[in-house]
Amino acid sequence: MKDDISLTGWIERDGRVMTTADIADALSEGYAWLKACGGEFSLAWDGGCARDCLGIIQGQCGPGEIVVDGVAIGRVSPEPPALPLADAIETAVLLRNSEGVVAFSGGVDSALIAAIADLPCVTVGIEGSHDLRHAARVAAEVGLDHTSVIIQPEEVETALKAVTQVIPRMSPVDVSIASTLYFVARWAGEHGHRRILAGQGADELFGGYARYLETNDMEGLFRKDFEGLRIQGTRDQAVAGLFGCAISCPYLDCRVVRAAEGIPAAERVFGGVRKRPLRLVARQYLPAEIACYEKKAMQYGSGIWKVIRRGARNNGYKNSVQGYINQLTRA
Repeated sequence: MKDDISLTGWIERDGRVMTTADIADALSEGYAWLKACGGEFSLAWDGGCARDCLGIIQGQCGPGEIVVDGVAIGRVSPEPPALPLADAIETAVLLRNSEGVVAFSGGVDSALIAAIADLPCVTVGIEGSHDLRHAARVAAEVGLDHTSVIIQPEEVETALKAVTQVIPRMSPVDVSIASTLYFVARWAGEHGHRRILAGQGADELFGGYARYLETNDMEGLFRKDFEGLRIQGTRDQAVAGLFGCAISCPYLDCRVVRAAEGIPAAERVFGGVRKRPLRLVARQYLPAEIACYEKKAMQYGSGIWKVIRRGARNNGYKNSVQGYINQLTRA
């Protein structure tokens, strides 16, 4: 059985990461145990397959499905014990820190992961960009193993052409985020890493977007944004896969999701402060200034968006980045 098992990502059972031998032993006794498994995985064996509950890792069956001989026999739906948010985040990061690199911008999401993970960190950006400057300062203050990667503007079009071949949605936001991740994944792959720990999910769980300060239906907005994570995850994994890597998301760990959803929406964004519970946890690991810092999204902070807009203008699309993207997909 062990030779028939194909695992992308990792599986945990009762808080312990399973080896291939563990999985083979468990499969020999049936499939019901898969329902309670956490992790980020696509698992296949002779006659069956399963994926993690959120479908973070791409695979042969649908997100959370357990399929045997072509028939869906159950769903992966872990029910971890309720933990305080700080404990849930720490557990989620430590389950993922056996290997990899942290995609690091210096914002609270990635800085908290980096402070717990004790892994190398990488920041990408155009020379002089906000993220390169800010991340270097934060890394020095926290004492992180940090690398800055300067992106040459002429490299951005190459990245754009590559990501538009693999991502599911071609909006300017998706393409610009994917292009930024392209350079993180390229560096990770070139340096032998297969796992990239990233802060995806923090904005959707804790209210990181400006629209959370303006909505009259905060609970509805949280639900809508969380549902949108699936297509974002498909985008990010497709880009990481270009370099043999996978994105790992501690904030989407089942423990963290449960802890976050146990906090009322009005307390996640409170007093004009977005991601308030996450910032309170971060202050246990980081200086208050870093935990409270408001940072722009990666495509803006890295300088990638400015280069894309310049490319659009230089190709005759003065007011349409979408037109420029459409041109690249046809090239």
